[in-house]
Amino acid sequence: MVENVKELLRAHEGIKREVYLDIENSSVVPQEVIDAMLPYYNKRAYGNPTLTHKPGWEAFETIMESAQKIANFLGCKTLEEINFTPGETEANNLALMGTLFSMRNKGKKIVISEIEPISVLHVTEMLQKYGFTTNKVPVDSEGFVNLEKLKETVDKETALVSLSAVNHEIGTIQPIKEALEIVKDKNAETLFHTDASDAYGKIPFNVQHYDVDLATISSYKILGPRGIGALYVKEGVNVEKILEGQIGTQKLWPGVENTPLIVGFSKASELAFENFEENMTHMRNLRDKLINGIVGKIPDVKLNGPKGGKRASDNVNISFLRCEGEALTIELSLSGVYVSSGSACTRRLLQPSHVLVAIGRKFDEAHGSILMKVTRYHTEEDINYVLDVLPRAVERIRGITGATGVE
Repeated sequence: MVENVKELLRAHEGIKREVYLDIENSSVVPQEVIDAMLPYYNKRAYGNPTLTHKPGWEAFETIMESAQKIANFLGCKTLEEINFTPGETEANNLALMGTLFSMRNKGKKIVISEIEPISVLHVTEMLQKYGFTTNKVPVDSEGFVNLEKLKETVDKETALVSLSAVNHEIGTIQPIKEALEIVKDKNAETLFHTDASDAYGKIPFNVQHYDVDLATISSYKILGPRGIGALYVKEGVNVEKILEGQIGTQKLWPGVENTPLIVGFSKASELAFENFEENMTHMRNLRDKLINGIVGKIPDVKLNGPKGGKRASDNVNISFLRCEGEALTIELSLSGVYVSSGSACTRRLLQPSHVLVAIGRKFDEAHGSILMKVTRYHTEEDINYVLDVLPRAVERIRGITGATGVE
């Protein structure tokens, strides 16, 4: 296996230009974020924030200041509403299990959409062992949740509803405010969680405006370090710990806090919200240039998700008919263009994305999908390079398989 990887890496030697568009799975961390983090490994605030000495007090102060910055960007009332976790997956697990275990006698019904991330979908399936039931609300061909079906599904037994603010694969911006109003009108005691990892720093998102009970955010989705995320818990909402261990400044997540990563998350948030509107316009322009260029240059393609203002500013997801997605990612990689095929959570299982299947894509269309995400750091020259490389890569893959037309 190692030799195979080395051979693949040798095949990449001589690449003159690289364009990294796989932000869904991992980010390139800006130097400003790295520089902000480095002192906290060995210069200052390297202590345990619960201990009574200078490095400990420094760590406590640093974590609280970082939490306050993120709370301000998110629109929290208090910094205590921010709970750091090791990432989006852990925050979603805490949100679902922590709330449901704390309200065992208030209903056993969970409601989600068909296109929630795996870290929501699989948790709800696991919770069936504890007597909970899961109802999946369908979405339309662009990924928008069916609000009428949501209204029909929520009842007095519904303990929790979880709907992502922005879909991580196809960029659909959900009508969260309208959905929450429907839920609370049907059952005021039902808690509402949203995975806002692809909304925070990408679209205007404020927990006070949407009035959600819980919201997940992620560091690497805004070009911060991996290994850190946060769960917003509205003041007054009860959440039980799902892990046991040493409790520090984070009452819902045991263990010694990772101060450098928390600082990195805070710095990445600052950069994401600096010149926010300008950055969003830049990303939307690059997104549309990439989408229009692909549709205009390559035959037999399908855009997955909505167009324009109802789509996240960074998201491009295209199905290339008669072209296997994994083969295309390798072909593009050899030219220095880095993308992902299907969902990051399912790609090694050789299963089509559940999101694409839910919006009506056939299995072969889903397998031929490519996900790309632009950032404020990408340029028009980057997109021009992708649009130069991509048509030739598609033609080559289709030529190898003999699949150049459509049925």
